[in-house]
Amino acid sequence: MLQLNPQTAKKLQRFRRIRRGYYSFLILAGLLVTLAFGELLVNSRALVVSYEGNLYFPTYTDFHPGTDFGLDYAYETNYRQLKKQFAAEGNDNWVLLPPVPYNPYENHAPGGTFRPLPPTAETQHYLGTDTTSRDILARLFYGTRIALVFAFAFTASVYVIGITIGCAMGYFGGVFDLVFQRLIEIWSNVPFLYMVIIIFSVIPSNIAVITRISILLLVMVLFSWTGMTYYMRTETYKEKSRDYIASARIIGASNARIIFRHIMPNVLSTLITFMPFTIVAAISAVTALDFLGFGLPAPTPSLGELLKQGTANLRTAPWIVIAAFGTLVILLTLVTFIGEAIRESFDPKTHAVYR
Repeated sequence: MLQLNPQTAKKLQRFRRIRRGYYSFLILAGLLVTLAFGELLVNSRALVVSYEGNLYFPTYTDFHPGTDFGLDYAYETNYRQLKKQFAAEGNDNWVLLPPVPYNPYENHAPGGTFRPLPPTAETQHYLGTDTTSRDILARLFYGTRIALVFAFAFTASVYVIGITIGCAMGYFGGVFDLVFQRLIEIWSNVPFLYMVIIIFSVIPSNIAVITRISILLLVMVLFSWTGMTYYMRTETYKEKSRDYIASARIIGASNARIIFRHIMPNVLSTLITFMPFTIVAAISAVTALDFLGFGLPAPTPSLGELLKQGTANLRTAPWIVIAAFGTLVILLTLVTFIGEAIRESFDPKTHAVYR
């Protein structure tokens, strides 16, 4: 059984007593679990197909052509039409679809014209469709998942780089510290937005989507790690001068042991308080870049792209901006409440507790 440090256990108890942050954490954790199994809830592929006594599970397998189910085409089966056909035939064949039977890339225009449609339960577009007849709920669902995965990857990368360089600067000091301070000051003056515009203007449009997302993540990390470095440098300087570090040196502990076994555990509790706010900054940044057209490549579902559509069609299709803006506000509010609770719980100088 996992044994926690008494101080850590006390901080976690304080976190649980801050109800706003604790319940926000539970809601966000439930949201992450739901998003992880999103294909079972929002997907154009069927969960289960029973055809002539055989069961098929298309969601997590390769696509099935229509010929697999007695249809006259070789491309992927339209499971919504297949369900209607099986129901009309009145045989033992059946199809189980997800609650939202659309994927975020699918254009579904019942009238034959791509245009935004208001929310309706009849076609199962519960939040309506966007300007190209794609389901808004599906794009919000997968756009939120992409934004959270992107934010977590961004936070982890920033922390690894910032903690490594900042700890080295604070521990070794001297010329090493001065050189890196000057390099960081120079690098911090490079304009981030201009660099993003320049980089994405020279990237070929036919490059793979995952490659463009990786490039965007790399660029954002390269321009965001410097702030974490200063926090880590300051905390390391403070801890390095304490008596337990001098005792460790006297008994012959190596620099690596002092850094990783003594200094790091005593400074990471402070840095944990910045983690939720770093996630908020990452989500806000990628949403803003998507809104400006320099973020995730089309047709990747994203909150910023839906906000851009919504503001351009505010009078004719207000449901687009309402859904996108509402999702963004809820997501950022949850993470911010968690960050406030963590700061109150882990900050040794703060004794106030939210009621």
